[in-house]
Amino acid sequence: MEDTEELDELTVVARAQDGDLQAFDWLITAYQGGIFRLCLRMLNNRQDAEDIVQETFISAWRSLPNLTVPQAFVPWLYRTATNKCLDDLRRRQRRPVEPAEDLGADTARESPRHPQGRTTIGAGPSVDPAQDYENQEQMRALAELLQRLPPGPRACWLLREVHEFSYGEIAAIVQVPESTVRGRIARAKRLLAEGMAPWR
Repeated sequence: MEDTEELDELTVVARAQDGDLQAFDWLITAYQGGIFRLCLRMLNNRQDAEDIVQETFISAWRSLPNLTVPQAFVPWLYRTATNKCLDDLRRRQRRPVEPAEDLGADTARESPRHPQGRTTIGAGPSVDPAQDYENQEQMRALAELLQRLPPGPRACWLLREVHEFSYGEIAAIVQVPESTVRGRIARAKRLLAEGMAPWR
């Protein structure tokens, strides 16, 4: 097979559906970073997030031949990961909330159309140490607030504001009406805005 970098994504998906391991490895490389960041923000536990990422791609490999519309691969992949996260949260809902992990620059926006893959974020020019510290504290505060959101609004907000899916795509991912998605995102925005008010 020619270099997958020279192929469009739909061709890579189609080849992975035919059992091409090299094509599927390309998809893992392209999307595991975004899926991991979603799972980490949903679960607030690095090991659990890594486990869900692994389970997501195992499920994807097994179910790929049943995907009838290759264009739907990315929302389908995020739906698989989101459902696994929500299942995990339901299983442990009686456990006390753990302190939020330091997500740092992982809170950067990430479009599923332009996945960041395995690239390292935050390797830009140096910034003022005081400003950098304040930015990190803001990110920690946001991470803690995210953990206080109910799982449904949290998932919808992350898929919209961080991963930049459309409302229609989010509705398909979380399998609720678009009006419900809009309501959940509005609720999440309101709660986050109230919690982040001291940082304005």
